[in-house]
Amino acid sequence: MTVTSRFIALSCVLLVLSVIAFAQKNDSEARAAVAGGAPHFATKAPMNVKRFQPQLTISAGTVLDAATGTAIGTGSGQSNVQINSAPAPSPVPIATFDGSFVAQGGPSAGGVFPFTMIGGQPAAGKTTTIPAPISEVSLTLLNADGSVLTTVPFDPFETLTLQSPNFNATNYRSGTQVQFADAVQRAEFFNSMASNWHTVLQASIVNRVNIVVPRFVNVQLSPGNIIQARSYFIGTAADGKTFVLMLNLVFDFFFGNEVNNEINLGNFTTDALNMTLFPNTYLFALNANKPDTPGNCCVLGFHTFFFDPSTNPTTRWVTQFVSWISPGIFVNTSFLDVTGLSHETSEAFNDPFLNNITPRWQFPGVTAPAGSRQSRVCQGNLETGDPVEVLANVSVPITLRSFTYHPQTEALLPWFEMGASSSAIDGAFSFPDETALTSSAVPCP
Repeated sequence: MTVTSRFIALSCVLLVLSVIAFAQKNDSEARAAVAGGAPHFATKAPMNVKRFQPQLTISAGTVLDAATGTAIGTGSGQSNVQINSAPAPSPVPIATFDGSFVAQGGPSAGGVFPFTMIGGQPAAGKTTTIPAPISEVSLTLLNADGSVLTTVPFDPFETLTLQSPNFNATNYRSGTQVQFADAVQRAEFFNSMASNWHTVLQASIVNRVNIVVPRFVNVQLSPGNIIQARSYFIGTAADGKTFVLMLNLVFDFFFGNEVNNEINLGNFTTDALNMTLFPNTYLFALNANKPDTPGNCCVLGFHTFFFDPSTNPTTRWVTQFVSWISPGIFVNTSFLDVTGLSHETSEAFNDPFLNNITPRWQFPGVTAPAGSRQSRVCQGNLETGDPVEVLANVSVPITLRSFTYHPQTEALLPWFEMGASSSAIDGAFSFPDETALTSSAVPCP
């Protein structure tokens, strides 16, 4: 064989190997799931901190309950985080203020709806600073035989996240040199607030952890009925970064333990908006009939709180899961970079304890699935990002330090009042894009 022939043969071998490696890191199921699914945000019930056991990891003997996500059986394993003796939880709760509004339309017209929000009283003015401790999570994804398939680090997104409008100031119609969630909140109360009223997040990286994810997990559908399901699927975004679709039951296990770890370490505190950030990680539901393919996809984040029922009053840690979003993953290309972070942060500001009830409202333009008894998809809480996430254009471009970010437009408090007019800035129902929602919510039929 000539040198040239050997070179060609070697090149062909390397090409084949690279194609095989690329195929291993690009599941066809992942691309189909994001193409056929819809990016959205989940509602996550408050979580009992005593439910989680931070020393446990998913191993060959772990079985997750399909209904609750609880680990039923576990093998041996050590946590990714060194656990110190748990300090006494901070006695200082997160700063909040109370208010209420009167429903102006629909079946609830005349009804009074109280709310609790993060920050200080708008009319009183002053700046309230909220700690924002961040735990960054990287992933190590395993093959079926336990060898490493690939790693998905958060590091490429750390600086961009910290420099984003969520933590850095810029100008909005509601204020000059303010953070994004502060700008939205000021827009809501623009005509009743003192001009010096602000709610500011003070971000800090408190931990960088790595989670090892097995390729398969055991799931108990019912007593005695256990199936093996894929834990994750992966693909490649337009920027070359890996994206991960993770089974929500597996994610909940890791997320609960990770937040518990940070509470035990003293990193997550009761006076803070605690954040657990993931790299291009989106959640899908179990497909019990075809557990080797993703079910309903794709959850980009949620906010909730952890609580300790043994304390009086109950100790609470407000927290959220959010993923960075690389370009080219979703059909709706307006879901990008910090869309999820802005969505969940603004919602946590407006509904930190998941108990701010509103008149039941319709998602704009969304009809219920075939066979449903309802004609529309409805909700009844003060989740300000949800009414906008279903629109064609959910985000607004904001350029900081030569990078264009895409935080999500939020529904404002008057939208939920169902009135003919809005008391918010410019008479708007949404912000910063005041054209996203041009009238108040439509009551649920």
